[in-house]
Amino acid sequence: MLKDRVAVVTGASSGIGRATAISLARAGAKIAIAARRTQRLEELEKEIRKIGTECIVVSCDVTQRKDCQALVDATIKKWNHIDILINNAGIMPLSFVKNLKVDEWEQMVDVNIKGVLFCTAAAIPHMINQNSGHIVNISSVAGRVVFPAGSVYCATKFAVRAFSEGLRQELSTRNNIRVTTIEPGIVATELTNTITDKSLEAFVKQSKSIQALQAEDIANSIIFAVESPPHMNVNEITIRPTAQER
Repeated sequence: MLKDRVAVVTGASSGIGRATAISLARAGAKIAIAARRTQRLEELEKEIRKIGTECIVVSCDVTQRKDCQALVDATIKKWNHIDILINNAGIMPLSFVKNLKVDEWEQMVDVNIKGVLFCTAAAIPHMINQNSGHIVNISSVAGRVVFPAGSVYCATKFAVRAFSEGLRQELSTRNNIRVTTIEPGIVATELTNTITDKSLEAFVKQSKSIQALQAEDIANSIIFAVESPPHMNVNEITIRPTAQER
């Protein structure tokens, strides 16, 4: 159980972030939920309060360093410490490189990489000061396997995986800060809604034809990692649907 532990979840307005926030609440954690869509966050806040735990809503665009700092500042102001950071916010506008959707490439780098860096930078001084903490970064199977039309997206998720391993080496033994990378395969979320490349319509349709993981499946893996005993650092969890080949 996570009673009296304080968690921050980015990208909490839907999908994996939302399911994780609910699972953390059920485990007893106090939660700061963050995203741009604050109306959805307010609805989630009501659900979390019904579970019986404390929750705050923070409007946060993870591409903005000041927003990430404000998120952590609000958490510290409310509860005086931060125990768990779930870097979940991410986007996946897949496209073939030749189609030159450079704006989308830049957006993926800003959200998927810089967002993780900014939130981590805001949180780790507090974790170092208290000599404890747990950072969970949501990567992807795409952080291990490159596929056509996924060049930039995969690059961002490879970066998250590399950053997580560097964090673990630097902070786990010296500052008692555990680091976990979660690598989901196909999950039934809104992630494919950001794909604008028309040539990928068949790919999206095919990906929806298999029995995908549910957001709750990923939330359960996160709970397993953060509830593990202090001497145990769950470094990586890769989860694919049974029907997913790569």
